[in-house]
Amino acid sequence: MVSFKSLKKVGVIGLMSGTSLDGLDLCFAEFEIKNKQWTFVIKATKGISYSTGWRNRLNQAFFTKEEDFKKLETDYGTFLGSETSIFMDEQGIKDEVHLVASHGHTVFHEPSKGITVQIGDGAQIAKLANKPVINNFRIKDVQLGGQGAPLVPVGDAFLFSEYDACLNLGGIANVSYQQKKQRLAFDIAPCNLPLNKIMRNFYQKEFDENGDLAQSGDCIEALLSQLDQLAYYKLEAPKSLAVEWLNKQFDPILQQYMNDDYDLADVMHTIIQHETKQIAQVLNANKIKTVLVTGGGAYNGFFMEELINKSKAQIIKPTNQIVEFKEALIFAFLGLLNVLGETNTFKSVTGATHDSIGGFVTYP
Repeated sequence: MVSFKSLKKVGVIGLMSGTSLDGLDLCFAEFEIKNKQWTFVIKATKGISYSTGWRNRLNQAFFTKEEDFKKLETDYGTFLGSETSIFMDEQGIKDEVHLVASHGHTVFHEPSKGITVQIGDGAQIAKLANKPVINNFRIKDVQLGGQGAPLVPVGDAFLFSEYDACLNLGGIANVSYQQKKQRLAFDIAPCNLPLNKIMRNFYQKEFDENGDLAQSGDCIEALLSQLDQLAYYKLEAPKSLAVEWLNKQFDPILQQYMNDDYDLADVMHTIIQHETKQIAQVLNANKIKTVLVTGGGAYNGFFMEELINKSKAQIIKPTNQIVEFKEALIFAFLGLLNVLGETNTFKSVTGATHDSIGGFVTYP
């Protein structure tokens, strides 16, 4: 068994599947601590788009019967383990990888009820990758009264401390920043989820390239007003969003405008106006000066243009590799912190009773 504390450099593969159902991100990075400061080098990355079959299974997982859900948990773990093994073979890195850290795919997340489930059987991943695996990062924090999210701010604090804030434009937009010697973070608003859903359902496309369709539309003021008045935006942090909230709160409002009386381009334009307004309000209220922006939304030219116009902060888009793989990188880091016995979940961002070491280790 590897003694991780004895290693000068530790190679970890991080696996990330986001709520937007784009696919699986794999990031292999080496981590080292120098002068009490963590450094990292990304050695290899890979993005795998989900097949229609996998996207449908994951999209319907919330409604799956118990016996079918157990099979999905195993099957998805097999998928993750198989893809990790293929990735290591393709890159010739099997001997350099000490650990695999898997976020899994979130199916249930209702922390107020003590529920959070990220599927992807760790035993299957460990067996197929033949590496120790850390997964189920969120449940311990939820058991401690926290939101179980966000977890990425730990990585933001240790790996990207040169920026005032880190903003991720994924399925949901979330922010992380330092305030009075503690890290604060929370989900701000939906981001790509409702936009991609419209593109898939009505245009048979994965996303709105560069935001061109949304940019061609006009703002529906009544819709904008309804979205802005959603109760979530008045809640104090820590707080988090999940697909369930969109299904119950956000989508029913959109449905009122999904008819022949309104153009879909106008609906999408309004969604972006709403989302960028909510994000800019948070950045401006907290006097954020420099923001590192990552996630798929960073490629949406119209979204970024509106965010820059509304925000007083300097919006910084890093390399494409960081834009696309930052979350997978950070889950690799969280896995490393786990095996080192160091805190990888901050109570200041989740609302738990205390900091904790999230995740469970499975050996092959």
